[in-house]
Amino acid sequence: MSDDEFDFLPLRVIRECSNGKRRYDPEGKRRLIQACLRPGASIAGLALRAQVNANQLHKWIRLHEKANSARAARNTVEPSPAAFVPVLAIEPGSTQPPLELENLPASSSPKQPATASRPTARLSAHLPNGVTVELECSRHDAPLVTALIAALGER
Repeated sequence: MSDDEFDFLPLRVIRECSNGKRRYDPEGKRRLIQACLRPGASIAGLALRAQVNANQLHKWIRLHEKANSARAARNTVEPSPAAFVPVLAIEPGSTQPPLELENLPASSSPKQPATASRPTARLSAHLPNGVTVELECSRHDAPLVTALIAALGER
């Protein structure tokens, strides 16, 4: 970093209050914070050059990062929560999978009729609209669970 990059240092005080607090030039503060965010920058060293307390500079950086994350959160488009989730029904004993399951690998397509067996897995999905979907699945339910996960992933 060259000295030309820090021609704004020390920070210019634009006002000093009766209680001793100082108000600094906002553009100088912004440039100082940007310099601190560079890789390898010494915040303590920059605070000395700017003639501000290092703790104060750390606070400015935290406030800057918090404002940036809040701004980013406002700018992200949130998908509207779906009121319904598509459900696929696989008939017991069916040898033909539903259309959505045709692209699955052959090992996961239903070859046996569904039988009452002990659940071997539990699937729980928390949807953005607050609904929780819970499934107890056996090894024969793999195509149904795969289709459910694919349908939830499309939203």
